[in-house]
Amino acid sequence: MSDSEEQKPKIIDTSKLQLDDPDTKIAPMVIPDNNPDLISADSDLTVDLPDNIETIDLVHLKIRSLEDLNLLRFKQLKILCLRQNLVESISEVEVLPADTLVELDFYDNRIKHISANVNKLINLESLDFSFNKIKNIKNIDKLVNLKYLYFVQNKISKVENLSTLKNLVSLELGGNRLTDLHPDSFVGLDKLEEIWLGKNMIPRLINLSPLKSLKILSIQGNRLKKLEGLDELTNLEELYVSHNQISKIENLEKNLKLTTVDISSNKITKIENVSHLKMLTDLWCSFNQIDQSFESLGEELKDLSRFETIYLEGNPIQLNNETSYRRKLILNLPKSLNKIDATFIRD
Repeated sequence: MSDSEEQKPKIIDTSKLQLDDPDTKIAPMVIPDNNPDLISADSDLTVDLPDNIETIDLVHLKIRSLEDLNLLRFKQLKILCLRQNLVESISEVEVLPADTLVELDFYDNRIKHISANVNKLINLESLDFSFNKIKNIKNIDKLVNLKYLYFVQNKISKVENLSTLKNLVSLELGGNRLTDLHPDSFVGLDKLEEIWLGKNMIPRLINLSPLKSLKILSIQGNRLKKLEGLDELTNLEELYVSHNQISKIENLEKNLKLTTVDISSNKITKIENVSHLKMLTDLWCSFNQIDQSFESLGEELKDLSRFETIYLEGNPIQLNNETSYRRKLILNLPKSLNKIDATFIRD
């Protein structure tokens, strides 16, 4: 055998490989793929759809261009969902049927600017721009039929240009860069029932008075130090202010419809000023500094006939009384209580 032949590696079937053979060398085997799974070009994604289709749902397909989707031919389209794609420009929405389109979803794309053409879709009821790179709320002021508007996780620093959206019911602005609520932020939003402002940098609860119909206010994970500015929110049913720096439960005298108050992860030392909230069913106060007696807690809550759930884990009242904590709560709180710290009370 020649020297050149000795240096050639052995080409073998790896399925029969003996792993204890130190002299065996493996050369890569290329197996032809007779059925390659190719990612379609954007233009191919809609080619087989009928012209009269009412819902188009194209999710997680790496779509970059609306132009290539040939959306012009769908004259009866009601819902267009393009979630989790790579879209940057949305000017092509001008070809969508303004008379029929009611829902437009661009959740999780790469959009930086809201095209003026969006304003042409005057019958939209739901618009989702969550998880994009938008800095300014604009070019939606003519969408007067809009009910649901989502801007979660963008780069928005000011709530603006919403005053004409008279039919808006739900507004989501969590995970943005809001540092204040301005006097004109919510003017005109008389029908708004839900607003979500979590994970911003808002220092005060102010300028909320236009929201006469508000039922749910969520402003968790901000920089609030005080409960305030809620006097005119007389229809408020759920208040979520966890993960702030609030030191006292107060200023809820006018919020008589409250059923749920979440004030977890703040600096509360005592449960107080809630005895008038006769509709209250849930009070979430975990991970505060509450260290009052079980008797004083019971005195505050004794007349709440609908009260069902309390969370107090992570407070001194729980940490210092671990063996008797649940029993004392059951003895002192209303008979309607059925859950303590996510655990149901056994009969």
